[in-house]
Amino acid sequence: MLGAIGLFSCGTNSETTTEVKPATEATTTPVVGQSGVQDATSKPNIVQTAVGSKDHTTLVTAVKAADLVDALSNAGPFTVFAPTNAAFNKLPAGTVDGLLKPEKKSDLTNILEYHTYVGSLNADYLQDGQEFEMVNGGKIKITKKDNKTFVNGSEIVASINTSNGIIHVINDVLLPK
Repeated sequence: MLGAIGLFSCGTNSETTTEVKPATEATTTPVVGQSGVQDATSKPNIVQTAVGSKDHTTLVTAVKAADLVDALSNAGPFTVFAPTNAAFNKLPAGTVDGLLKPEKKSDLTNILEYHTYVGSLNADYLQDGQEFEMVNGGKIKITKKDNKTFVNGSEIVASINTSNGIIHVINDVLLPK
């Protein structure tokens, strides 16, 4: 410790200046919240998994526009019924673009929250006739037919476990009543 004090107290009278360069926008806007946590060893969370899927780029864009990235990056567990890009393309022309506008954020959030359940609903757990209350307060209904599982009539075509829940891939956008 005394060596460190001596090192700092024994300076010269000449001043040393260091040029400070302005930071770029990327470095001045730190990523805060759960989505900013960097972890290269854990299994990806729901958002990271969706970001890595070429079939869910529209969903990822919507989640970002609704400011739900941090919420869906938290510990959870969550179950997300994730519409594919093709599902969004089934909506009337201009619907997605309209929902992505800032003035439609509450409508977009309501729709996305209708796709999200707090808790883990594994595919094996889903039974015919079950209803679940989603984050927005609306209910979805599970049906089974010919060993296939459907949510509000949309078939679950794949299920992906993540570090903070499960994603059930669906081919339709679920619209709250």
